[in-house]
Amino acid sequence: MASLISILIGLAALLLMIPALIPFLGWLNWFIVPVALIGAGVGALSRSTGGRNFCLGVAALGMLRLFLGGGFI
Repeated sequence: MASLISILIGLAALLLMIPALIPFLGWLNWFIVPVALIGAGVGALSRSTGGRNFCLGVAALGMLRLFLGGGFI
């Protein structure tokens, strides 16, 4: 059950990340990355690793976007 909740949190973060890919909206990732990391924490409570890995991937994409945009753009 925790894995399913983690996947849902990860999907919500991924959907919120779509507008953050537009130039000058990269600052939204400062809010999305912690949500994805919370989802990874919930996924860590589960026996399966699918939800945790998905949320970590979403967080990694957000951090990459922050890195490429200099943390702001």
